[in-house]
Formats: sequence, structure tokens, C-alpha cells
Amino acid sequence: MLEDDAEIMDRLQQIERILREVQSRIPDLEGLAVVTRDGLPIASALYTNTDEDRISAMTAASLSLSERVVLELERGIMEQLIITGSNGLVIIRDAGEHAVLVGIARVDAKLGLVLLDMKRAAKKLSSMI
Repeated sequence: MLEDDAEIMDRLQQIERILREVQSRIPDLEGLAVVTRDGLPIASALYTNTDEDRISAMTAASLSLSERVVLELERGIMEQLIITGSNGLVIIRDAGEHAVLVGIARVDAKLGLVLLDMKRAAKKLSSMI
């Protein structure tokens, strides 16, 4: 294995560890994923039966539209997107220039705790990606 490959594997393990730590602290989170802004999966810890590639692509589409809305309405830079469904929440949080953190939460989740932990995790991830 090349040194670059070893560094990449180490970084991926660190990213996955961060995702597992967040999930262990917040039982209301049913899954977390890190995806590139253009829709490619980087790492995930999903409890649900979801297709990572599909989630990543849909995240990129949602992100693109949300960023345009924020820009058009002169609200600065988009930081997070919260989608509320009848069975739960999807939270897309900026995680640096190249990636976003996606969280899947229960409908009765303690949103403040979820958002706070996701913000902290996104900050850690932004320095790694």
C-alpha cells in the first residue's frame, strides 16, 4: 500500500469514528453520512436500509437548490438545511468546502442536541476533508 493510500484509509477511519461517536451520544440519530458537495459518498453510519449512493445524490441536489435560495434571498452562506417529514428529520450540515454531514433523526428527536452535536462534528470533519 502506498503512503498516500495509507493516509486516506487512516482519514476515513477517523471520519467513521467521529460518526459513530456522535451516534453513540445522540440516540435520536438513526444515521449519519458524509458526502461530497457533488453527491459522492465518503463515509456513513446508517442504521436504516438506505442506498448511500442514492442518499448522496439527493443530498447534492437538495444542497444545490438550498444554496441558490439562500443566495437569492441574500441570507449569506447556507449552513444547514432541515427537512421535516412525518416520520423524522433529515439535516444537511455544511462540513467545509468539499463536503456536508447528513443526519437522519427520529421525529421526536431533541433537535437542539442533534444540531449542536452535528455542528461540532462538522467542524472536526471540515479540517479532515
